[in-house]
Amino acid sequence: MTDKDPRGKSGDGDGPAETATERLLREAMTARTSLITAHDLRPAAPPKSRIRRLRPVYAVTVPLLGLAAAAAIGVVTLHGSPVANHEVPPPAATVSISPSPTPEPAVTPTASATPTDTGSATPTNEPETDVPLADSTPSSSASATANVPTGPSTSYTFRGVKLKIPAGWRAVTVPNTSHLCILSPDAPQDADAQICEPYGVDLAVYDAEPTLWPSVSFLDDNAGWSSQPYCPVWGNPHNAAAGEVASVGPTKSTPTVSGRPARKSQWQVTCGKSPFTAQMWALPKDYVFVSAAGLKADYQAGLQSIVNSLDVSGHKVAGATPSGTPASDSDIAVTVNGLGAGQPVSTNGTPVTFTVTYRNTGRTDYPAVQPSVFTEDYPGTPDGLIPMNAGKLERQDNGSWVQAILSPGGGMDYAMSGKEAAFPLAQGASRTVTYRMTLTPADGPGSMPLRAKATLPYDGTSPLTQLGGTTVQVTVVK
Repeated sequence: MTDKDPRGKSGDGDGPAETATERLLREAMTARTSLITAHDLRPAAPPKSRIRRLRPVYAVTVPLLGLAAAAAIGVVTLHGSPVANHEVPPPAATVSISPSPTPEPAVTPTASATPTDTGSATPTNEPETDVPLADSTPSSSASATANVPTGPSTSYTFRGVKLKIPAGWRAVTVPNTSHLCILSPDAPQDADAQICEPYGVDLAVYDAEPTLWPSVSFLDDNAGWSSQPYCPVWGNPHNAAAGEVASVGPTKSTPTVSGRPARKSQWQVTCGKSPFTAQMWALPKDYVFVSAAGLKADYQAGLQSIVNSLDVSGHKVAGATPSGTPASDSDIAVTVNGLGAGQPVSTNGTPVTFTVTYRNTGRTDYPAVQPSVFTEDYPGTPDGLIPMNAGKLERQDNGSWVQAILSPGGGMDYAMSGKEAAFPLAQGASRTVTYRMTLTPADGPGSMPLRAKATLPYDGTSPLTQLGGTTVQVTVVK
């Protein structure tokens, strides 16, 4: 009977004897693995620039070493087995075994990597650019240009002055004034033209030389902002307390703006413990001013871009000759028709209609002349805290009657009531305006002055410039 067990019978142990080849491999593996200690199995170095997949070198080290050892051994004798005397040819190349496995070196991807390698590309770790805090002053070129307008600017025209509004800024007007406020991107949503500073840039365009702020005289004020009763502190604008404001300056320069010689003054101001900068540009002959007080230093580039974009060629100073000569108060001849001196006017509510003619007898073409008619107080004016004549005055505009101010009561509202009716008046031209006046029994008898004037358009922020006028004394009767 043939033994089907291929193994030899001379093996040790209770189980079937192993073959010579198996014994050779087992002893070779045992000999080689005994050379590897725990010290040799050091962990891999931590990842540096990226996380990469490492092949599991250590998990297969032992069997690989054993197989390599078996391949390197030519003759091994095992308990006198005949197989042990068999000569095995040496391998073609010698395998060098290191007791300490070396991890696979990292390969840095390059621009020539194939599209399939993009998922393992190493991200570029570029340093972040520091952006200055809201209330900080930029200390480097990177931070100084953090708020340089990068988007398209918006063209804007205000009272004949053209300008460019930087991207992110917004323009709001101040009703019934000559001021335009250009708010910066960081301005609070509820900010408006009434609190333009510190959140924006104020553009003032006058028709005549102003006496209120801003004005040319303020450019030379050594007291600077300390003469102002307001602290435009970013985030906390407030009325200044006594002794709270201190300023240094002005620092003066003479830049060119809109192709014209301009003036600039700058002050360093402190409100309490809050410092800020106040700046003002002026085009004296054009009555155009740009001011910014308390604006963040981050927005200096936007402020300068507004100034650089100004084009004042379309702004014509009303009443000024081409050389800039102020208007004359006798350039416009004013006559009243239909209401003569001493003419009786009843207080029974019967309206009296009359006309006023304005004729340009000067040598200046006026782009806008504002008509103005009102009555002054007289002995029959009703008593009151502010003496004012009763009744009403109406002006005819385009066939409709528009309410005007009959009695100013010491104020200047009457000077603005005809602004909507302003009209151009070239040399030698004339314009006639129709009025009607109605008095009431509250008005007493007496001689009441009725004045008719021609003025430059008036908004309350600059002096009232009169171009001509006349007075008619009417008689008020019961």
